[in-house]
Amino acid sequence: MLNPLFRTLVKVAVASLVVGTILAHFGITADQIMRELGLSTERLEDYARRGIAWAWPNVLLGSIVIVPIWFVAFLFRPPGKSSPD
Repeated sequence: MLNPLFRTLVKVAVASLVVGTILAHFGITADQIMRELGLSTERLEDYARRGIAWAWPNVLLGSIVIVPIWFVAFLFRPPGKSSPD
């Protein structure tokens, strides 16, 4: 399961590098794009903090239910079954 995720992350990183190189060639910077969109680094940081403040309690609440269910399912797996890789 980790292999497809890793491949996807590598593809996204390579695509980002290519697009970033092309934009830099034309003199376009991240600051210019953010200004055009009416954003600042402080505002993006505030959005990120607010998003994490909203998501974290929900992740913890969900894990209170999901983790015990997963653990019970893990305990009662038939012997000799391995997880698909």
